[in-house]
Amino acid sequence: MTRALLSLFLVFGLLAGGVASDSKAPDFDAELAERLGADVYGMRLYTLALLEPGDSQIADPEQLASIQRGHLAHIRRMADEGHLVLAGPLLDAPDLRGLFILATDDLDEARALVSLDPAVQAGRLTIRLERWYGSAALPELTNIHARIARENP
Repeated sequence: MTRALLSLFLVFGLLAGGVASDSKAPDFDAELAERLGADVYGMRLYTLALLEPGDSQIADPEQLASIQRGHLAHIRRMADEGHLVLAGPLLDAPDLRGLFILATDDLDEARALVSLDPAVQAGRLTIRLERWYGSAALPELTNIHARIARENP
């Protein structure tokens, strides 16, 4: 299941970035490509963090709510600091809770970032890290999302 998910992300990333051609794209913006760290295909390396269920058996609703608030605050902080490109829950995957796409291909840096998540610290989540090649335009989604969200989680 997880390999299939990673394959899907890879295929999406390749489609989003386009395919090689013999000529430059007509709308190519060299300044934007440089700012986003794009390669010649408009792609770059990220870290995909798959959030898996942890072994924690916390039953106290107040403690669980506090951990969840801390988890959401950590997500916002990583996004505000430019480390997090994309995040969200996975709804129909019992062995996965969600994912992060982090703006680094350094697995040690990614591990350090996600280890600060209160849900990880409490054992509610574990994280599996994979390097991922996707569209360098993904960080631009954060700006668009801020303009379409009526409320913050």
